[in-house]
Order: sequence, then C-alpha cells, then structure tokens
Amino acid sequence: MFRRRRNIRIESERMTLRPPHHSDFRAWTALRRHSAEFLTPWEPTWSKDHLTRKGFSNRVYWSQRSINAGSAVPVFLERREDGVLLGAITLDNIRRGPAQAGTLGYWIGKPYARLGYMSEAIAALVHYAFTTLDLSRIEAACLPENTPSRGVLEKAGFKYEGVAQSYLQIDGRWRNHVLYANLRGDRRGKTTVG
Repeated sequence: MFRRRRNIRIESERMTLRPPHHSDFRAWTALRRHSAEFLTPWEPTWSKDHLTRKGFSNRVYWSQRSINAGSAVPVFLERREDGVLLGAITLDNIRRGPAQAGTLGYWIGKPYARLGYMSEAIAALVHYAFTTLDLSRIEAACLPENTPSRGVLEKAGFKYEGVAQSYLQIDGRWRNHVLYANLRGDRRGKTTVG
C-alpha cells in the first residue's frame, strides 16, 4: 500500500522547523564538529560514523520513516532570515492509545546557545504536539547538572517530576536524569525542583 509522505513544517517567530534533507549534510556536520566539545558532555557517545555521509543518510532515512509512521517528529531548526542550521529537536517515542505522549530531545550548536532559539523551538513543537498531534503529555529528561537545559524546559512550561536512576548512557557512563513533563492544559503550577 502506498503511503503519502507527511510534510512537516512548523513556523516559529524566527525559525522553520523541518525534517532533515540529504542536502543538509555539510551544514549539519560542520555545526556538530564545531560544537563537539560543547555537546558531548550531555549526549550519548557518538558512533564512529556519526559525522560521515553514510551516518547522516541513515539519520535522514530514519527521520522520514518515523514521520511517516507517526512514531517521531525529528526536525532541524533553520533560521528563516538566512537558512542557517541552528540545531535539532525531536519528539520521539510517540505513544498512542491511553498514553497520548511523546519524549522530547534537542541540541543547539554552540554559536547559537543562550539566544532563545531552543526555547522558541520547544514552544513551537509542544504547541504542534498538543494541537496537531493531539498528544496530552510531553516528557523530557536531562542531566541534573545541566542547568541551561533545565532552565529552558522550565521556561517552556515543563514541570519537574523526579529523578530516573541510570536513565541514559551519556559520555560512556550510565547517568541519572531529572525528569520533566508538560501537560496539555496543565494546572499544576510551579514545582519545587529537587
């Protein structure tokens, strides 16, 4: 059966959030390479083919399959004024049925950090998830010491929910993560962060 390819394009104030294309390889590789020292303390260990064309092609194919299957929304952050690639954000592990939830992950290139781009991207993708995808819960996790990531989640309306022990392998070690969630129509108010 032929499935129509889903085109996802989310507009925010300064950016277009859109799926990766094979033509993004050079810009993505340059940004990841330039930002490696900034990113690697917070990410799973990069595979040997992480910055290769083959590795990137696999990423693009995974993105297309995931969007078509409705299991993830992996998008690049492209600055509208000049088309510059800033980073990426993914709503992954989309669950249907009683859960209606997904998990958020993101990264921003070092030159574009702390300029409000990720806050804007999270707000746009969460709005899309609640209105277009009809999800009711978006989850996110980060390392406890990643103060900028915790701040961007809290600014975007995510509430602290607890700690997951040995949640992800980051930089080669199993690490605890603080858990956050944003609920559609959330009335919980501000939470005390532990």
